[in-house]
Amino acid sequence: FAPTDAAVTALVTALDITADELLALPNLADILTYHVLGANVLSTDLMAEQTVTMLNGDDATVTSMGGTVMVNGLATVTTADITTDNGVVHVIDAVLLPPTTTVVDVIVNSEDHTLLEAAVGAADLVGALSGEGPFTVFAPTDDAFIALAAALDLEPTDLLDLDALTDILLYHVVGAEVLSTDLADGATATTLLGEDVTVTINDDGIFINDAQVTVADITADNGVVHVIAA
Repeated sequence: FAPTDAAVTALVTALDITADELLALPNLADILTYHVLGANVLSTDLMAEQTVTMLNGDDATVTSMGGTVMVNGLATVTTADITTDNGVVHVIDAVLLPPTTTVVDVIVNSEDHTLLEAAVGAADLVGALSGEGPFTVFAPTDDAFIALAAALDLEPTDLLDLDALTDILLYHVVGAEVLSTDLADGATATTLLGEDVTVTINDDGIFINDAQVTVADITADNGVVHVIAA
């Protein structure tokens, strides 16, 4: 699906960047491969609506109604079925941008973080953590929340009403992208609360303070999530 020069110019204007800055975007390859299907699909092959997976791995929705074909309800096919020896090109009037994934999306999509999801919502941090970032989130599991509630003689949902809930959550977030390969034994990192956490790396694994990292480096477009057990 080939956006015209006018479509690219419109994107540059919308993003308030120059053409050179567009070409230098770190996710440029991701944007371009979001315009390509690994199959030869002519306009006559289309149903009224279908979901397709682009080469970058993200899905797009293609609709065909009344002779008009659109992608994601945004880009209209203005010229269809330009055939070549290795496929087909459809000209579109807008640039398709891949859907973004934030650290909040990682939490929401995890079956092990329903209480953390509820806590982020209760603390009104969804908007902040969906921002540009980058962020590193040390994400306690539901079991970790349940253990904390038991230690405090509370029900897990009672944690959502704690006056210190926002501070507790901010103590789990660093305002930078820190991958596991960036960590060193004894290193410290300053959280969004303004207080430091300490990294320990030993034969048993990686620990943030006393909480073991059980799953590392779940990357998102605005940062990374590390699952912790406490």
